[in-house]
Amino acid sequence: MFDIVRYTPDRAGEWNDFVADSRQGTFLFHRSYMDYHQQRFCDCSLMAYRRGRLFALLPGNRVDDVFYSHQGLTYGGFITDRGATAEHLCDLFEAVNAFLRDEGFRRVIYKPVPWIYHRYPSEEDIFALFLRCKARLIERDASSCIPLADPIGFTESRRSGLRKARRAGVSIIESDDFGAFWTILSENLMAKYGALPVHSLNEIMLLRSRFPRQIRLFMATLEGKPVAGTVLYLTDRVVRTQYISASPEGKRVGALDMLFDHLLHDRLFSQPYFDFGTSASEHSNELKAPLIFQKQGFGGRCVCYDWYEYDLYTE
Repeated sequence: MFDIVRYTPDRAGEWNDFVADSRQGTFLFHRSYMDYHQQRFCDCSLMAYRRGRLFALLPGNRVDDVFYSHQGLTYGGFITDRGATAEHLCDLFEAVNAFLRDEGFRRVIYKPVPWIYHRYPSEEDIFALFLRCKARLIERDASSCIPLADPIGFTESRRSGLRKARRAGVSIIESDDFGAFWTILSENLMAKYGALPVHSLNEIMLLRSRFPRQIRLFMATLEGKPVAGTVLYLTDRVVRTQYISASPEGKRVGALDMLFDHLLHDRLFSQPYFDFGTSASEHSNELKAPLIFQKQGFGGRCVCYDWYEYDLYTE
């Protein structure tokens, strides 16, 4: 029923057009986003055709004999059109698995698109993973999400921080000064975790130039000096915090509490969900307790970002 082919750069236009019209595609699947770090991954993205018409995409990369639904993306299983049904996805997995076996793969790691990003219900892939692939849930990250039409109020600790920020004279602006924020972010991550941001400043500036409406920076300032900020990724259904950070001075005056009060309550966005991102330690089931405490204080509650694994048995 399906013809499976490897993505090649000459198909970028067809790929991007399909993402734009799909049920669960976001700008992260646009090739201009996916390919900014192409040197880090051996791309093995797949395109599935049914009766000569493009039916589904699967962003992916290869590591030895393992196919990943793409390691460079936060989420990303099958991208489908409105016509896809549960039966289609069962058959599609069988066709893709046969293709992957022929390509020498032995195992698949699959990350479905979380439901909050779906323009229309699209969990047929999760059903098919269980029914046809006997997939195992191997990782579950807890993301903190707020429905903007009916948010839970701030906890007292967050309201206290907001009052402190108002007394200190903190202001909120939208900014293009990614360099100033990257200094705060990098110093904070290095002090806490001995790490740097996933994106370098040059990379985030490149992505911002390609997606200026989808990648936005909001900062809290004190006497004109940036003391906190967040980089937001805007998709059709979700506003997601890609990075959040505050300087020591910003933490002292509650700058993030004022920043998120502004973002959550001043009706800046038409998207139904605000997602603070995951709070689990990488590839573990341990929560970063202070991080999720803060996000839950703003009203965030759990949406799961799952990873599945299954074996490709040789016929």
